[in-house]
Amino acid sequence: MRKMMSAAAAAFATAATAVVAMSGAAQAAPAGDTALWGCPSGAVCIYGEGVNPALNPHPTNVYYSYGAHNLSNQFGYHVVLNNQYGGASASLCKNYGGSNCVWDIPQDYYVNYDLTPINSITLNRP
Repeated sequence: MRKMMSAAAAAFATAATAVVAMSGAAQAAPAGDTALWGCPSGAVCIYGEGVNPALNPHPTNVYYSYGAHNLSNQFGYHVVLNNQYGGASASLCKNYGGSNCVWDIPQDYYVNYDLTPINSITLNRP
C-alpha cells in the first residue's frame, strides 16, 4: 500500500510539474467559499515538500493576511494553493519582505514550485 501511495504521489508531482511547465499555474477549483485540500477559504496554503494535497490535505503553512510573509526552511518542490476570493492573488518572491517577486498565482490556482530560492510570499489585494 505504501509503495502504491508513493507511486501516486510521484505521479501527481510529475503531472503537476508538467502542467505548470506547460501553462503556468493550474486551476485548482471553481471560485467559491469552500475549503480545498484542507486549505480554508480565504487563505493561501503551502504543502510539504513532494506532498500531493489531494491525498494528504494538511498544509504546513496557512496565510490569511494581505502583505508579505517570510518563509524559512522551505526547500524543493511544494504545492502552493491560492484559495483566496474576490480576485486576490499571491506572489512568490526571492527576497524577504515581499520583493523581487518571480511568480504570481491567481485566485483558485496552484503551482508546484521549487521554493529553495523563495524567501517570502505575498498575499495581494485585488
